[in-house]
Amino acid sequence: MTTSLIKRLGAFSAVAFLVLAPLSVFVSSASGAGHTPYQTTRKNAGTPNSSVVVKNKSGVVISYGNSAIMYNAPSSKLVTLGQALFLENCASCHGVEANGVAANGTSGAYPNLVGLGPATIDFWIDSGRMPAADPRAVEAPRRTPRLTPVQALAVAAWVNSLLPSYPDIPTPNLKNANVADGAALFALNCAACHTIEGDGDALAEDTFAPSLRKIPAFQVVEAIRTGPANMPRFTGNLSDYQVRDIVKYVTTEIEHPQNPGGLGLGGLGPVAEGFVGLLLGVGILALVAFWVGERQ
Repeated sequence: MTTSLIKRLGAFSAVAFLVLAPLSVFVSSASGAGHTPYQTTRKNAGTPNSSVVVKNKSGVVISYGNSAIMYNAPSSKLVTLGQALFLENCASCHGVEANGVAANGTSGAYPNLVGLGPATIDFWIDSGRMPAADPRAVEAPRRTPRLTPVQALAVAAWVNSLLPSYPDIPTPNLKNANVADGAALFALNCAACHTIEGDGDALAEDTFAPSLRKIPAFQVVEAIRTGPANMPRFTGNLSDYQVRDIVKYVTTEIEHPQNPGGLGLGGLGPVAEGFVGLLLGVGILALVAFWVGERQ
């Protein structure tokens, strides 16, 4: 009787998972559709709900954050330049109003940028992913930026002037970051896609998680807070202090691995590295045994 009940419960759990899992994905996707505001209920999570908030004379937030990360809005003096750069480099796809209506009038063909916040715009431009080399590609790869950092900020300033939003441009303070905590947080939140070595990996539908090597610290924060492409957007579940620890780990241990056990072997992982060790170890031992046998 007990065994039968357990089997029934197990079957019910499986059915419930199959039914509820897609529903949860749908609800999550629906709640994230359009330009929903970033979560602000948790303090110090990348929004002006922070320990430090600075406003200008008009009451507009120009800076916010804490001892871990400060977020600064692009200067309003860059708006005019940003509009010119946007019209020259971005409007053919995203439209002259940055609303995703392309020059040919097709609505929804490209992403709507209004309300995404300066950090999102800056990340895509300053990482070289935009302007896209191939607008129809499944995923835009990282490459040498076409625009300078100041020009990227200018475009971000103009787009944000259309509908001010967050997050702003982050400046992490890594001085007191905890690398050990960063490694644990990275393993829990990032390694499944980017691998524990940060080398990136293939995902579904011809997409991929990019390598995390040679990425500036502020861009790591931007990616975590904005969730570019297939990456989740980490807001309420990671505080600025935790994000700072992850950034410290990425920019130190991943960028400059210590390999205390010897050769890193390209970070292939314990299975592949164990196979190489076994192959070389047994092979060398076999050669030594053969050589000793010949001498006898």
